[in-house]
Amino acid sequence: MHDDAAHSDAGVHAGAGANAGAGAGAHGGASASASSAPTGCFHCGLPLPRDGRWSVRIDEVERPMCCPGCASVAQAIVDIGQSAYYRDRTEFGATANADQLVPPELQLYTNADPRFADCDDGRAAALSVEGIRCAACVWLIERRLQQQPGVLEANLNVATETLHVRWDPALCEPARILQAVREVGYTAYPYEAGRHGEQLQRAVKTLGRQLFVAGLSMMQVMMYVAPAYLAGDDGTLEPAMAALMRWASLLLTLPAVCYSALPFYRGALSSLRARVPGMDVPVTLGIVAAFGASLIATWRGTGEVYFDSVTMFIFLLLCSRYLELQARRKAAGALQRLHHALPASATRVAGYPEQRDGAVVPAATLAVGDVILVKPGEAVAADCVLLDADTAFDVSLLTGESAPQLKRMGEAVPGGAINASRAVLARVTRTARDSTLSDLIRLVERAGQGKPRIALWADKAAAHFVTALLIFALLSFGFWYWYDPARAWPVAIAVLVVSCPCALSLATPTALAAAGDRLLRRGVLAVGPQTLETLHRATHIVFDKTGTLTVGKPVLQQVLLYGDARRADCVQIAAALEASSAHPLARALAAAADGPLPCSATQVEETPGQGLSGMVDGQHYRLGNAAFVAGLAGPNDDGPLVAGAPGTTAVFLGSAQGWLACFLLQDALREDARATVDYFRAAGKTVVLLSGDTPGLTRHVAEALGIAHAQGGCLPADKLAYVQKLQADGAVVAMVGDGINDAAVLRAANVSFAMGSGAALAQAQADAVLLSGSLDAVAGTARTARATMAVIRQNLAWATLYNLVAIPAAALGWLNPWLSGAGMAISSAVVVLNAVRLRRA
Repeated sequence: MHDDAAHSDAGVHAGAGANAGAGAGAHGGASASASSAPTGCFHCGLPLPRDGRWSVRIDEVERPMCCPGCASVAQAIVDIGQSAYYRDRTEFGATANADQLVPPELQLYTNADPRFADCDDGRAAALSVEGIRCAACVWLIERRLQQQPGVLEANLNVATETLHVRWDPALCEPARILQAVREVGYTAYPYEAGRHGEQLQRAVKTLGRQLFVAGLSMMQVMMYVAPAYLAGDDGTLEPAMAALMRWASLLLTLPAVCYSALPFYRGALSSLRARVPGMDVPVTLGIVAAFGASLIATWRGTGEVYFDSVTMFIFLLLCSRYLELQARRKAAGALQRLHHALPASATRVAGYPEQRDGAVVPAATLAVGDVILVKPGEAVAADCVLLDADTAFDVSLLTGESAPQLKRMGEAVPGGAINASRAVLARVTRTARDSTLSDLIRLVERAGQGKPRIALWADKAAAHFVTALLIFALLSFGFWYWYDPARAWPVAIAVLVVSCPCALSLATPTALAAAGDRLLRRGVLAVGPQTLETLHRATHIVFDKTGTLTVGKPVLQQVLLYGDARRADCVQIAAALEASSAHPLARALAAAADGPLPCSATQVEETPGQGLSGMVDGQHYRLGNAAFVAGLAGPNDDGPLVAGAPGTTAVFLGSAQGWLACFLLQDALREDARATVDYFRAAGKTVVLLSGDTPGLTRHVAEALGIAHAQGGCLPADKLAYVQKLQADGAVVAMVGDGINDAAVLRAANVSFAMGSGAALAQAQADAVLLSGSLDAVAGTARTARATMAVIRQNLAWATLYNLVAIPAAALGWLNPWLSGAGMAISSAVVVLNAVRLRRA
């Protein structure tokens, strides 16, 4: 038998194991009747202490617990949706040592949960966190996790309430991460779009009820204090009536103080436990101080009461928090829409082509090569190619384009696209986990990680601000207590309430979340935390040519032959060499070969910026620029450089026996290329064109677009060196490329954009991806960046100016407590509403 102290010390228990005492099996799960008197802890079976005060609601029934350890573990099991453990168990959980903190129900997440994915240097996951209020919550959770052994990185997005964690699986387990968050007063669980949406919905409803109660209390209290204000000190209000009014006001204030103000109390308690004063600390102190002083004055029948002030600033603060929560819901909407668009099932046609009857299977079980039936209105479960018909697909969620796109037989369809026309059969080319939509979801989740420099500064300033405010309030109280004791208490309350650290901490994340949502709806995914901030400061905009300023779909215009080479043979050899390449020129050559290829290439090797080499039917070939082909075919006496029409690209084919052919391909400029270049030139940016194509073709494109600085014949290393030289000279470089062979320079640039495609999404090195494929989106992002930075500066300036004016005014006694509460609420509301403006398209 354990005494009560032992329960508290060892009150952490693992899951099913050895019996905790005689007859443990009789108490398992469902066998414990809700109506029978509890004789032991519902989790571990140990006797309940005399003053047992811990319980957990399991399956709509309050179950007694012997200690806070059991209550914490049981609550965690319920929170992650594993209540069935208690219904199905046959034994109580065994008591455990301090290092056995996590039951098997949490350990289920250690290896089995697919939402905990492997990454380059460990494992990573996105978690939803309940109860986030301000930057202090973010700092507290991040600091707690960073103290855990094995946790490599922890970033919490206050706008979407999503926590991104990366850890070493050899040193840390996901279950320990979930528990560490809970230990500081918050609940975390693996991200699920449906549950996350329900969580936000519950939070809105709860806050709405608290707001309603606070508003009702405020209106009723105002009715009872109005006679006192109207009568003033002229003695027309009888003392007995005045006392009755005070007692009535006290009773009407209780619901607001005891229920509506709960969010502030919880936030302050969590902050104090972690010894990190957050914004809820001064608010709570103000409420408690004002109500306590009013309660004492009512009991004694003399002195000032502040019931109207208390109810009013609780109501006003809840109003600003309600606006903030609604802004969070909208900011999280983009990720939720993507998760909801990912279909959970698909109709697999196992007997194709002999049979066309399908069976519904989980989308996760689809393999490459499976044939699926996509009905009208259904979302495609995985990337695939159409097999038997043409149809239109709605890809607005992926690219931002509202008009359905016609897809013909043999064309690729991205996972997540919605069939807007007829039922079609398609062959899976990438699994559901690796589909375009899944890649996009991972990038969107990654977009919430990290914080720009200005946000880090605001978080740090807000954290120091609260500490300084508490000291200042204490000094103000001391001064007024010496100068005019009657005013000391109201002044201290006003100082505590009037400050608004939340305006500082919300100024940046709310604006960035609103801007990110706006960009995603326009087909731009900003992945890097510094994207908007750095793009706004960029001095040089560097463009790639093929697939960026041009359409990226060159067409074979002409084939020039050398010697007795045959056109069809040369085209088929070139198509075989390019079959596995994703470069636009490669696709053009592969498309030029009609029908299936009679030959295939082996030992294919790519030399970046120069070409391909490989074996076809036992013969060694090279395909690429003239210098590259000459390395195998030798010098060409007829002259390897062929003069084509302006804007054409020459690709040569040769073997050890000599030169075979020259392919002339032409790529049209994008319709929005000129307007995009003109925008950046008008904005005072230096526009540069870097291309691997010939200098002549590069100059032709530059002249057509009015670009003064152009350099052709650039290998990837040359582009990288050019950008690094600009940076060494003090330039801030924004790079726009196709994301295929520009990975190095995209990563090196201060901020970078990749033209979106299925392949580019999976290996994006850029800070932003243009999902719509529209070059004008770069200029649109620059406009959004300018507007976002303006809003952030406005928010920070407003929050700083407000606090610089309001706090001294309160300390000088110019503001009473209710005016201070109104000022704080209005300050927060101004910041949130100003940021929400960025969502307008």
